This record gives sequence, C-alpha cells and structure tokens, in this order.
Amino acid sequence: MMTFNEIDQKISTFMERWGILAVRISFGIIFIWFGILKPIGISSAESLVLATVPWLPVFEGETWVAIIGWWEVVIGIAFLFRKTIRIAIALLALQMAGTFMPLVFLPEVTFQAGYIPFGPTMEGQYIIKNLMIISAALVVGGTVRGQKIDAQ
Repeated sequence: MMTFNEIDQKISTFMERWGILAVRISFGIIFIWFGILKPIGISSAESLVLATVPWLPVFEGETWVAIIGWWEVVIGIAFLFRKTIRIAIALLALQMAGTFMPLVFLPEVTFQAGYIPFGPTMEGQYIIKNLMIISAALVVGGTVRGQKIDAQ
C-alpha cells in the first residue's frame, strides 16, 4: 500500500507535468469559443461591449464587437502553440486592459446600486474573474524560457 507521501508525490508530479498544458488548452477553448460568438452576433457580452466602446470614435460599436471577438480568437489560437505564447500574452494584456473599463465607466451596470465596489452584478463578476485569467497567464508566461522558478 502506498504511503500518503507517495500518493502526494504522484499527484504533484502529474499536476506539474500537465497543469500548464491544461491551462493553455483551456485558454484556447475559452478565447476561441467566446471570441467567435461576438462577430456572429450571439455573445452575451455584446451589450456590455457596446456600452463601453462609444468613446472610441474610429469604428461603430458593432465593428468593435467583431474586432474584439476576432482578437480573442487569435489569443486562443496563440495559446495553443508553445512558440506563440508570448504573442498570446501580449494580446491578452491589451485585451484585459479593455475588459476592466466597464468597472470604471459603467459602475451602474457592473455594481449593485449602493454597493460600489463590494457588490458586483453578474456583469461585474464576469469582469472581476479576469484577475484569475491574468494570474494564469503569468504562470504560463513563466514557462516560455523553459526554466523552473520557485517563488517560495
């Protein structure tokens, strides 16, 4: 019978071996899936994007929705290939800056009345969860040079 330490070591080794790849594939699936919904007009985030982009004069709101959607598709594809992880992270960094804008420009949409900033609405939660995406991207980005770094 295996000891706790042996079981723990096997689980830890499995997680170390497959964790980063799982995050990259998850990024790929989520960004391609959610991204493609925007240009085809069935994204539940479309109204939030449309409400956020009016100050960008270059394109109409619907055009911005499509651009953001295709941008997300490219992010997803880039995460699937080790050689393009840096591109994925750079595009993600720019995209994430935009995703937090509604928290500032549309607090009436992203927070419950009277509970700013502690009572996010569903839209606010959708945006705030991007902190986890940023954190996961930092972990993946830490692997692009093939070195192991232990911050502890």
